[in-house]
Amino acid sequence: MSSASSNAKSPGHPPLAIESVAKHFGGITAVDGVSLSADAGEVVGVIGPNGSGKSTLFNLAAGGLKPDAGKVRLQGIDVTGWPTWKIARTGISRTFQIPSLFINMTVRDNLLAAAVEGDWQRARDRMEDALEMLEISHVVDNLATELSGGQQKLVEFGRVCMRDPKVILLDEVTAGVHPNIRQIILGAIQRLRKTGITFLVIEHDMEMVKEICDRLVVMDQGKIVAEGDFETIANDTNVRKAYLGRT
Repeated sequence: MSSASSNAKSPGHPPLAIESVAKHFGGITAVDGVSLSADAGEVVGVIGPNGSGKSTLFNLAAGGLKPDAGKVRLQGIDVTGWPTWKIARTGISRTFQIPSLFINMTVRDNLLAAAVEGDWQRARDRMEDALEMLEISHVVDNLATELSGGQQKLVEFGRVCMRDPKVILLDEVTAGVHPNIRQIILGAIQRLRKTGITFLVIEHDMEMVKEICDRLVVMDQGKIVAEGDFETIANDTNVRKAYLGRT
């Protein structure tokens, strides 16, 4: 672990900064020198075809993988190579494409379990806020196995909120869910961003991306090939080539 002085939060640093990170699996380069940052309250979308390196980038940011090169900084702190639990305590949380809940526990206990290492005195108040925001109060005593796929995604989102994060990574959080649940999730993102929480979002739903993201980053073959607002990206030649194989 670095000294306290080297880990001190630096004024003016963005909540999340990824600096020239690279990751190789044998002879395959999954992420190739990617740099991006996100400001407080900003929602940044990461899009690209399957296999472009999006999920690997998330795993590098959250500590699931250690980069072969480059750095990851959270609130100005260099967390490169830290274990996942330690990075989480620094203020980053994430969801997964397939929710990972405690399946034999109730919704209530799943949410409270996520707050064990945090401010326990306020845990029940935060749980009530999450239940209301995500409209899942009516299933609070249900086991996770009794929930629909969409409800499980809401509970996982709620667990992330219980961590009191500064940065949230969402991995296809609306994939395959009912339109009503999609709107609940979009509303939650809008509400949370107003409190200063930063979002990095992997998503294939272009309507959601257009509605929720301030800026888009397009990846292909492990690299960023375009960056900008939705209209800029939609008319970018490199993006059309990445998705369609032609200009």
